[in-house]
Amino acid sequence: MHIAFGPDVDRALRPVLIVGFGGTFAMTILFPYLGIYALNELGASQNELAVTFVASATLAAAGGYTAGHLSDRIGRRRVLLFGWVCIGTVPLGLAFVGHHVLIGLALIAAYSASGSLGDSAGQALIADLVPPEKQALAYASDRVAENLGVCFGPPFGALLLLTHDWRVPFLTVVALVVCVFVIAHRLIPARGSYAPKEGTPRPPSFGVIRRDRRFQLFLLFNVLAGMTYVGFDSVFAISLTSSHGFSPSQAGLVLVVNPILITFVQVRLTRRFRNVSPAIKLAAAMPLMGLPFLFLAVSSALPFVALLVVIFVLGEMLWVPSAQTVVAGLAPAEIRGAYMGFYGGTFQVAWALTPFFGLQIRHAYGDLAMWIAIATVSLLASAAGAFAARGPRVAAAVASASQ
Repeated sequence: MHIAFGPDVDRALRPVLIVGFGGTFAMTILFPYLGIYALNELGASQNELAVTFVASATLAAAGGYTAGHLSDRIGRRRVLLFGWVCIGTVPLGLAFVGHHVLIGLALIAAYSASGSLGDSAGQALIADLVPPEKQALAYASDRVAENLGVCFGPPFGALLLLTHDWRVPFLTVVALVVCVFVIAHRLIPARGSYAPKEGTPRPPSFGVIRRDRRFQLFLLFNVLAGMTYVGFDSVFAISLTSSHGFSPSQAGLVLVVNPILITFVQVRLTRRFRNVSPAIKLAAAMPLMGLPFLFLAVSSALPFVALLVVIFVLGEMLWVPSAQTVVAGLAPAEIRGAYMGFYGGTFQVAWALTPFFGLQIRHAYGDLAMWIAIATVSLLASAAGAFAARGPRVAAAVASASQ
């Protein structure tokens, strides 16, 4: 824990990190295998599964904003706990759905979307718990906790699937989510030390966001950044296995570099560049994420591809905590949850767009054309991020760690 998080994790943040690790571990036991379950166990078609994922992204975007908006009014803790109730209910339903295809697909969409209910509230809670000058490190630590969960969840899920009974992983996740709920109920505070004072008026969040041009530009940036990331997370393995001769196990070996690097490097990298402005970090992060995919046109040897992933992850580690800090700074404190909800929704847009358009381009024009398109998106994201995260408003709102 000392190696991953460093020696100076804020004490107020520790409950969030514990819940983040436990929740991500529980959810990722199932998440990578739900498509397999839908196709092989439920008997769903490819088209039905594709519609399910689009519906899930839409629900997640709407649910993230709604949950964030509610957390501004009734408190982060209540929304977080309700989110865990929803997350635990879905696999319980899947354990007993049998072969009812439509009900099963609806539950899969709900499971993927239910995580967004607590996500926006959780991101806003971090800004409530720590002072502005510690927010970047706090968000970096939260990423480390979640990636630790990703390191353990899918392998544990694979072990459970050796039983050849889907009820075993479903009910195991229910039990783990109950544990996470109990921990969150006991440890998550009702409000943070840096939350707005009780009784502070809450303006209508949607109206404020609709007039906030700077934040809208930042949302556009994050859609483009998310599309760059999803290119790695959704189509990179397809490209490696179908166009570059990798076996599934080799592709998995390459992809696991991502969570391992984040676990052991994220906090150190964030601390190292804490005095660099968010605009510069975002402008640099996007080309680091998008351009290395073009390396595949030169070589697809395993060491070369591993280097590609390392460069990509360095960009990813610059991007995510910086973007979260900018959103926390742009948001009026009294409606921070709603801002975080809109920000989280941009990832759902990226998840809906990237596989569809990326695979369409790949089918029509080939693998290299797809990576050129994603590299181009990363350059557009770099320009948008540099512009959206600059100016006196961001400079005043986002306190650097040197203060």
